[in-house]
Amino acid sequence: MALPHYVRFDWAMKRLLRHKSNFVVLEGFLSSLLGEKITICNILESEGNKEDITDKFNRVDLLAEDSKGELIIVEVQNNREIDYFLRMLYGVSKAVTEYISEGDLYEKIRKVYSVNIVYFDLGQGTDYVYHGRTEFRGIHNNDVLKLSKQQTEKFICQEAGDLFPEYYVLRVNEFDKKAITPLDEWISFLKTGEIGDNAKAPGLAEARERLKFSSLGKTDRAAYLRNIENLRVQRSVMDTAIREGKAEGKAEGLAEGLAEGRIEGRMEGLAEGEKKKQQDIARNMKALGLDPEVIAKATGLTSEEISYL
Repeated sequence: MALPHYVRFDWAMKRLLRHKSNFVVLEGFLSSLLGEKITICNILESEGNKEDITDKFNRVDLLAEDSKGELIIVEVQNNREIDYFLRMLYGVSKAVTEYISEGDLYEKIRKVYSVNIVYFDLGQGTDYVYHGRTEFRGIHNNDVLKLSKQQTEKFICQEAGDLFPEYYVLRVNEFDKKAITPLDEWISFLKTGEIGDNAKAPGLAEARERLKFSSLGKTDRAAYLRNIENLRVQRSVMDTAIREGKAEGKAEGLAEGLAEGRIEGRMEGLAEGEKKKQQDIARNMKALGLDPEVIAKATGLTSEEISYL
C-alpha cells in the first residue's frame, strides 16, 4: 500500500488540530468556509472527542470557541446515517444550552455554527456545499424582520435571524470540478487527501507541513494506518451488507407478490420485500459484528426488531 502524503482531516482533528500551534490550519478552513477571518481561542470538550466513542461511531467532532465568543462545531461523518440532519439539530441545541449558566440572561446565549463534512449522500441536491440559516420573513409584505436600533447596537448584527444557529453541509463526494476558490481548494483536499502545488487557500500552506504523514512518530503512523484500514473495512462491510440485503429482499418480495396474481398481492409482496430487504441488510451487518445502534440507523429497524434477527 502506497503511503499517503498527508493524514486525513478527521484524524488530524482528533490528534493534531487540538494543539494551539496547529489552530492556524483549522482557522484557515473555517475562514474559507464562513467568508470571514476566524481566530480560534479554545478547543472545548465534546462527546465525540472521546476516542472510544469516535471509533465506535466512525465520526469525529470538535467544538471550538472563536475570538468573538461564538461556538463552532466541526464534524466529520464517514458512514451514512438516515437521521443525520436531526443529529445536527441536537448537537447545536446541546451547545446552546450547555454554554449558558443557570440564571444567566438570554443575551448570554452564544451564536453557534454547525459545520458538517460528510462522505455519503446526505439528502438530495446538486450542490456540494449547503448553508442553512433562520430567516424571519413577512407572510404578507415579504420583508425580512430586522433588529431594532438598540438590539443592533447590543448584538452587533442586523437581522433577527443573525442571532440563530447556522448550518453548513459539505457533501465532499459531490465535488468533481477544478478547484478555483479557497473553499474549493479545501474541499479538494478533504476529498483527495492531496494539496495542489498552486493552492493558496488560508491554512493549506500550514497543512502541507503539519499534516504530513512523514512527520508523524512511529506510534502515530501505526495508529493512522490502522484507522485508514478500519475505514476501508467498514465501508466494504456496509456496501456488501446493503447490496446483499437489497438483492435478497427484492427477489423474495417480487416472488410473493407475483404468486398472488393480483395487483394487491404484488403491492403487498413489494412492501414485504422492502421490509425483508432491510432485515437482510441488518442480519448481514449483525453477523459482521456491527453495533446494533449503527445497524438501526442504517436500516430504520428498531433495536427490538434487530435483536430477533
